[in-house]
Amino acid sequence: MLRVTKIADYGVIVLTHFAGNPDSVLNARDIARKVKLPKPVVSKVLKMLARSGILVSQRGINGGYSLAMPPQEITIASIIHALEGPIAVTECTDRENGDCGMEGSCPVRGNWSRINSAIHQALDRITLSQMTRPLSPAQLDWKIAPADRSFLVP
Repeated sequence: MLRVTKIADYGVIVLTHFAGNPDSVLNARDIARKVKLPKPVVSKVLKMLARSGILVSQRGINGGYSLAMPPQEITIASIIHALEGPIAVTECTDRENGDCGMEGSCPVRGNWSRINSAIHQALDRITLSQMTRPLSPAQLDWKIAPADRSFLVP
């Protein structure tokens, strides 16, 4: 099963809070209270996002974190990469950590690469800014409107 990890999900939640306050400097305690997540988890996520360049850390009495760029420039793919590493559905599609003994002779490797690329492209088209806007009922129910993928378009 393909699933976004809790840490990546929490990262999107935290960053969505930043997107609603794009010019603010926010600290871990206040963010944790607002998004209803444990402060240690929020602190961990904030540090990882700052290390990756998505957030900027500011020290001092009024210190905290702020977005390093506008929310419309931050993609879900970049958030997942910052928190989880490269997006890869199989070992052979993980270009940084891949270690599969069958890579040279695997008959489906090319197809997994194509699937991995499609997933990455889809996540790269969804921005943090878009995540702050609720979807319509038609966009939520793929059975009703499978062709409506307007939420993927920036």
